[in-house]
Order: sequence, then structure tokens, then C-alpha cells
Amino acid sequence: MQILYSMSRDEKLEIGEAVNRYQKSINRSFELYLYNLYAFTQVLNYARQDLANREAKFLPTEEDQKFKAKIASNLLSLSLLKNEGFLRLVKTYQFDKAMDEDTVRLVYTEFAKSEEYKSYIDLAEAQQEDHQKILLNLYKHCTGSETFEEKMEDYSPQWSVDKSLVVGAIKKTIKALPATPMFYESYRPTIETTKDFGEQLLKKVFETDKELLDIIEPSLKNWDAERVAIIDMILLKMALCELLDFPTIPAKVTLNEFVDISKVYSTDKSKDFINGILDRLMKKLNKEGKINKKGRGLLD
Repeated sequence: MQILYSMSRDEKLEIGEAVNRYQKSINRSFELYLYNLYAFTQVLNYARQDLANREAKFLPTEEDQKFKAKIASNLLSLSLLKNEGFLRLVKTYQFDKAMDEDTVRLVYTEFAKSEEYKSYIDLAEAQQEDHQKILLNLYKHCTGSETFEEKMEDYSPQWSVDKSLVVGAIKKTIKALPATPMFYESYRPTIETTKDFGEQLLKKVFETDKELLDIIEPSLKNWDAERVAIIDMILLKMALCELLDFPTIPAKVTLNEFVDISKVYSTDKSKDFINGILDRLMKKLNKEGKINKKGRGLLD
């Protein structure tokens, strides 16, 4: 969608360069997942420094004395902090040079004031579900922190676009702890997804742009095609292309996915507009026998 939007704004952008940009964007998304996860692990691991600071006090408080760095020393956290494959990737991408201790300290210190964290520290015998819950709470705090958010934006201008994707992947990672040796490979985009589907969809929409518009226009009824928001028209063309040229993707999945995308990237009214037009197109194309899906239930 983003590449097609760029092409609509820049007539000199050729399909070869567009595909190249698309592939770079995909690789960057995986890198952002790794960087975000690294930043999160640095925040949770700061508990060790917190412990050291408390132990170094000349007159520690009762709270200082009972403090334990268990958010960083439990088996779930250690499976991330000591994961050799992940640490190699951190070194390869040089994430340590992009994340400063001040950011880590500020985010951790904010979280340390929360009642959830204090209650967790007070647990005499924390269970695996307690560790998982506090890690999810910490990550939620990170993604809601202005300091953390600014660091992500500084690292990549693509963050605002990929944030929902990355956040969802990190939550899945935490829920699946303890981490397996190469857990991160589950989040590396596959050739099937990026090339066989994504790249082909990009090329097909570009190549059949006029034909797709000709099919869409009659369904607009009282709407002039030129008055339709650019993003909405791109989404309609992509969805139509999926319906016609990707036989293994259920029609209902296509409709739901593009309505969801419109909620994030277009106007408040777009979801209803996209839903209405696609529903109308699906009924018309089904009646004409132009939607041919492989497998039972794919037309539903």
C-alpha cells in the first residue's frame, strides 16, 4: 500500500525501484522487531543496576532491603537476555550503539513506581505466570512511554508505520517465553509471504491499474472516482486484485483485512466506504463467475 501510494505521487518511480523499496521495507520491519525487543530487554535488565544502587546506599530503606531484581533473573527473562542467537543479531545490527543508558534508566524508573511492579516485588514465590504478566506489563509501559517512543522514532522513520506489527510480534514473543534458541526466526518474513504474495500483489496492481479502476468505478454509484481518497482507491484496487488473482486467499479474509487496514491508515469514514464497495464488488463478481477460489469455503 505504501509503495503504491509513493508511485501515485511520483510518476517517475518505476516498478523495478518500487519492488526494491518494498523489499528493503520488509527487511527493515524485521530489524525494528529485533531493535524493539532489544530495547525492552535492556529496560528489564536495568533491575540489576537498580539492585546495585540500592545495595550501595549508606542508609537503605525497608523497600531497598527487600528489593530483588527478579524481573531480570527469572527463567523467562534469562531465556531472552542470554539467548546466543539473539545476542549475535544485536551485535550484527549494533543496537547497543543506538540505545543509551539514560533512556533505559528513565523508562525503568517510571515503571518501578507502578503498583504492579511493587506487588510483583512483594511476591514471596513468583510463578511463571507472574513473571510473564509483569513482563507484559513492562512492555505495555514501554510502548506507552514518550521516552521509549522517541527512541524508536529516532532509530527509524518507519516506526510509526510498523509499530502495530512490531508490538503484536513482541507480545507474542513474551507470551511464548521461555524463548527457544532461534525464536526470532518465527518473525522473519518468509519468501512465500514477501515475494510470492506481497511482491506479486504489488506488481499485479501496478500492471492492471486501469482494468481494476474500470471494474471499481461502476460500484461507486454516486461517487466520482477522482473524489475517492487516494489511499481508499489503492486499498480497493489491492483488495480487488486479491479477489481476482489470488485463489488461495478466502474472499471474506480479503474484505476484513482491507477494512482493518483502512481503519489505521485512512479516514474515519473509510472503513464503512471500503466495506460497502467491496461487498458490492464481491456480490457482482461472484454472480459473473469471476471470483474463482481453490478450496471449500474460500468464497465465504
